[in-house]
Amino acid sequence: MRMSLAQRVLLTWLFTLLFLIMLVLKLDEKANWNWFLIFIPIWIFDTILLVMLIVKMASRCKSGYDPRNGSQNLKKKVWYLVAMLLKLAFCLTLCAKLEKFTDMKLTFVFLPLWALLIGAMVELGLNIFCDRRD
Repeated sequence: MRMSLAQRVLLTWLFTLLFLIMLVLKLDEKANWNWFLIFIPIWIFDTILLVMLIVKMASRCKSGYDPRNGSQNLKKKVWYLVAMLLKLAFCLTLCAKLEKFTDMKLTFVFLPLWALLIGAMVELGLNIFCDRRD
């Protein structure tokens, strides 16, 4: 199943809009929903992305695939998988903190997000400076 760029943009926009509407209702105290419920659109979207990523990574296991052609591609897909898991960890710890399930410091809640941002900056730097050398 392949989605066009317009379909992907529309899907992203739809889930973001749904999340923001639910967030505004929660923050305006119009709805007394659980924070885990507010983040459901984000988790559905992330699940779709994870499934697509895992399917692409699993396609490397089929017969006739030459592993020498896609080693850089696999590294990038592994980074995407780690980034998605860090984002998921941040969302879960944030919801747990907002629901007061845990008495965790905000520093620990934001550790996955900071790791994700540092990793993104490293990847950006590598992409910029490796392309410039070639």
